[in-house]
Amino acid sequence: MKREGAVVTTHETLVTELHEHVLTITLNRPDKLNAFNAAMMNELIAAFDAADADDAVRAVVVTGAGRAFCAGADLSAGAKTFDYAARSDRPDKSADPRGADGRIDWSHESVRDGGGRVTLRIFRSLKPVIAAVNGPAVGIGATMLLPMDIRLAADDARFGFVFTRRGIAPEACSSWFLPRLVGISRALEWTMSGRLFPAVEAQQAGLVRSLHPGAELLAAAQALAHEIADHAAPVSVALTRQMMWRMLGAEHPMQAHRIDSRAIYARGAMADAKEGVSSFLEKRTPHFVDSVSRDMPEFFPWWSDPPYE
Repeated sequence: MKREGAVVTTHETLVTELHEHVLTITLNRPDKLNAFNAAMMNELIAAFDAADADDAVRAVVVTGAGRAFCAGADLSAGAKTFDYAARSDRPDKSADPRGADGRIDWSHESVRDGGGRVTLRIFRSLKPVIAAVNGPAVGIGATMLLPMDIRLAADDARFGFVFTRRGIAPEACSSWFLPRLVGISRALEWTMSGRLFPAVEAQQAGLVRSLHPGAELLAAAQALAHEIADHAAPVSVALTRQMMWRMLGAEHPMQAHRIDSRAIYARGAMADAKEGVSSFLEKRTPHFVDSVSRDMPEFFPWWSDPPYE
């Protein structure tokens, strides 16, 4: 049901709803258990592009329609599902990574994993991302959750990194994200066995923040999103998100000190810092005016993402 004042847009595989600065993205192929396909890949990337460009969006919630979050890759192509060269529906099907000598150019764009394209885009997000896992999250349905910042789940949800059981390997940059979230031993157990596991195990391992009855899950995720959207400065949130994620790969705390120092120096002179202190002293809700689209500090971004090669 559309909420009063919400802006709802229906796409081929997604529905987006912007309401009071919170964008809810719903995977919307319920008859297919929201199985992931090329259209969903493209629409998710476009949705996060649009969210970053829209100052009205201060937080993002991702959930699924129907009884699943995402049951993994769409297997309707049968045995050819993961054989990219044999697929006729790949968006880059006209590109052939094989050279004249028949050898594969492993740095070719058409070799790239679609799930990885999505998780890398979520990783770059300037808005906080909260998952509301309303049902089974399997394969890419599980790995797309990993670059999201906070994950809530229905108490009857199930998770599965099932790649070894399909004869393939973990994708969507999960070999980078998953051990950082739950530790190497648990990550290896889940990915090598490929078994399904319940939401309570996901919570105990730290993959999931909290469990909720299904009927209460989305409201809980949106309430958490509002804790950020209604009370925190958007530019500060964007900086904080990237500082935390990027420092997971830092070699020394001095790298964090450099960025911390620049961020405090730059933000301290901006209107938001003055408003943050004044609103606290005056015991009122802050009204932050700096925007992500125009007020990110000049040193941002401080990193250079590596090319695909």
